[in-house]
Amino acid sequence: MNFVIRVKRAAGPAAPAVWQEFAYEGHESDSVAAALRELNARTPLTDLEGREAPPVRWECGCACGKCGACAMRVNGLPTLACKAFLGPLGQTVTLEPLSKFPLVADLVVDRGVIFEQLKKIHLWLSGAAVTREKTHELRFQSSRCLMCGCCLEICPNFRAGGGFAGALAAVGAYRMFNQESDEAHRAEAAKRYVASYYSGCGTSLACRAICPAGIPVDELISRSNAAAVWRRRS
Repeated sequence: MNFVIRVKRAAGPAAPAVWQEFAYEGHESDSVAAALRELNARTPLTDLEGREAPPVRWECGCACGKCGACAMRVNGLPTLACKAFLGPLGQTVTLEPLSKFPLVADLVVDRGVIFEQLKKIHLWLSGAAVTREKTHELRFQSSRCLMCGCCLEICPNFRAGGGFAGALAAVGAYRMFNQESDEAHRAEAAKRYVASYYSGCGTSLACRAICPAGIPVDELISRSNAAAVWRRRS
């Protein structure tokens, strides 16, 4: 089957963005990641107008939906390139970098802001970890977060450099609130969580459906809110 892979390209953060289209012949079950790998294996890579082009810059760590590195906008929605299959996307597939993070080049962005937000809320354990069997499943679900940024990209309240940390922080906070034995650190993190997440969430829950890992984002948000605001471990 013949596809057109339409890529928004820029050589760097300050470079002008241009659209470039490439022909790709493959199967409906091919992933966007597979298509990008095949394009970049061409020597030379030429676009639909016959012009030579440098390889498309993008990131990939595992190609099986476990690392989150290949997050990008596919036909306007954030997803993982390795989990987006060409068949449902139509014959023209449009690829763009995530728009809420600083651009590096082409489809690569700097998601360092994610980790800065987690540090700002103090989402680490200061004391010994307390584990309870009844929270095991949700702690496991929380740990499955890929830090890919899809939930932040879709969120109407998040912007890089802003004060709102986004759903990713709430998902990670669940483990800390339920495992921290140092009550002073837990209280400080709760105060920071309220300022950086709870007070800014508009409860659109756009993050719930977009998570490529299928994490129960809404339940984790609810329980993190309860732990931070009402000091309930659950």
